[in-house]
Amino acid sequence: MDEQFWDEMYRSRDQVFSGNPNGVLVAEVTALAPGQALDVGCGEGADALWLARRGWHVTAVDISRTALKRAATTDVDMTGRVAWAHADLTTASPPARAFDLVSVQYFPLPRQPGHSALRRLLAAVAPGGTLLIGSHDLADHPPGHDHDFDPGDYYQPDEIARLLDDDWTILINETRPRTAPAPEGTHHVNDVVLRAQRLR
Repeated sequence: MDEQFWDEMYRSRDQVFSGNPNGVLVAEVTALAPGQALDVGCGEGADALWLARRGWHVTAVDISRTALKRAATTDVDMTGRVAWAHADLTTASPPARAFDLVSVQYFPLPRQPGHSALRRLLAAVAPGGTLLIGSHDLADHPPGHDHDFDPGDYYQPDEIARLLDDDWTILINETRPRTAPAPEGTHHVNDVVLRAQRLR
């Protein structure tokens, strides 16, 4: 699932996603005071633009240049509030302790020795800031449905929760029904949600 994979996926259709912000983000962030946000795997930009319209300054990162170009074309009313950035967050390091919100929605973060990429994302959350992860419930994933994708190769929210140390407090770690219909061609009816706050 490298840059070529994601570029080809986005080029295969004029619009891959609905254009609406993810339900987990809306449910968990609406009541938060705006600040600096990192949108991990921003895709076509719906989450980043939703945040920006609510006063957040957003760094929206994706590995796909195709997705970023598409997202930037919808940014006409948010000039200066969203910085679209091309990066591979499995190898790149976002600024440490810089973001009041790090949002990771359905982003397939591969397991790595020493949890290096995950630890860089955790380090990006500022003291008092929020880590928000939304993922598909693996119970909704039919066995053998996609031979090119093994969910076991990627972090799940509960696993990330177990890796958090005493610098964090876990506010939510649960499975809940999706607030929107499953994407076309999928069987995802539940979300797994982790919300944690960095204490220091």
